Amino acid sequence: QVQLVESGGGLVQAGGSLRLSCAASGRTFSSYAMGWFRQAPGKEREFVADITWSGGSTYYADSVKGRFTISRDNAQNTVHLQMNSLTPEDTAVYYCAAGASPRLLRLREVFYWGQGTQVTVSS
Repeated sequence: QVQLVESGGGLVQAGGSLRLSCAASGRTFSSYAMGWFRQAPGKEREFVADITWSGGSTYYADSVKGRFTISRDNAQNTVHLQMNSLTPEDTAVYYCAAGASPRLLRLREVFYWGQGTQVTVSS
């Protein structure tokens, strides 16, 4: 069993930056691929980024490529999402997720979800 707790959300002006963190409990954290998803009001939850268990490979949605960076620290059981050049379109609840592989995460085959953290970008 893995519990995921996100933090770091908040209100930021357009063009600003935020760093989200996801803290995981459990000794098996390093065996999971990790990802970030987001859900804006009235929209479906969408994939944002993922990272392999080792951190050696990452993948991003086109909408965030070049602006967001996902990273992980297996010694600290954490995964981060650095978000730069934020726009109002990035406003959403951001969720951390754990899965068997990045490909399965993108197919919404998620083992564990966090509770989400709100990101609001003002224009």
